[in-house]
Amino acid sequence: MTKLSFRALMGGAALAVTLGGNAFATECIAPADAGGGWDFTCRQIGKLLYDLKLVDQPVQVTNMAGAGGGVAYTHVVTDRNEDADLIVAASSATTTRLAQNAYAGMTADQVRFVGAIGGDPGVIVVAKDSPFQTLGDLVEAIKADPTSVTFAGGSAAGGFDHLKPLMVLKSAGFTDFAKVKYIGLDGGAEAITQTIGGFTQAMTGDMSEIAGFIKSGDVRALAVLTADPVPGFEDIPTAKSQGFDVEVVNWRGLYVPRGISDDEFNAWAEKLQAVADSAEWKQIMADNGLAPFTKVGADFQGWIDGVVIDTTQLSKDIGVIQ
Repeated sequence: MTKLSFRALMGGAALAVTLGGNAFATECIAPADAGGGWDFTCRQIGKLLYDLKLVDQPVQVTNMAGAGGGVAYTHVVTDRNEDADLIVAASSATTTRLAQNAYAGMTADQVRFVGAIGGDPGVIVVAKDSPFQTLGDLVEAIKADPTSVTFAGGSAAGGFDHLKPLMVLKSAGFTDFAKVKYIGLDGGAEAITQTIGGFTQAMTGDMSEIAGFIKSGDVRALAVLTADPVPGFEDIPTAKSQGFDVEVVNWRGLYVPRGISDDEFNAWAEKLQAVADSAEWKQIMADNGLAPFTKVGADFQGWIDGVVIDTTQLSKDIGVIQ
């Protein structure tokens, strides 16, 4: 390399540093492997933040799987507490684990929950060639032999995905929850693969995780856990329409480090609200079976505090925790 070309190269590097340096200014951590609900949240919200010019540069998505989101949560609390350029995908699974003390002593007040901008309906699905044709078929099989059905889910044992079929069973008068088999995996993509491959008899997850698999015909949804059918997926019966009084919607949103300023927190709330209000986000919700569910800013944080209390009690009621 000549001195001239070397100097030109270094000059370009210096210019990059001067203009802001990294190719990415904002990082979104998805606390699971690629393909699941948290990954979906980071990639879709991150793309719109840039497309809508709410951030100056493309958002970097980092997949940080482990401990059902606990690895990412601990990383944020211990290493990134004042990083105002960091956002993290969160959901009802996050608050469930915090309510159950699944993050090794970490608590919900160690981060700031900035908002939710969509509700991801809970679903229970089986492989396309499964003998179970209805949710009732599945419930009756478990009642007859609780060990005959194994569920796969994208949360740890006792987590939000695990709670969904237990709530359905509770509504049917079943109480022997400890005998129901559940395999917790790092994200919905792994869980759906287990069910398609025949390693588990059913998958418990969220609509955004399995919408593509439903459209491709790889799985059949026995029920969606909402009050009404989901737009775009009206052929999937609700659990309520089949006699099970259960509604479970997984909110999709973000948290940020606790140590950022109020102004920085409010700025993220405003950006997330702008994404929620956009036509692009409304189309993404329609395409992926999400229901409108918008709570942003300080009101959302207060709502989260109540959810953690309620989830703790529910977990005790069904025997997940003492």
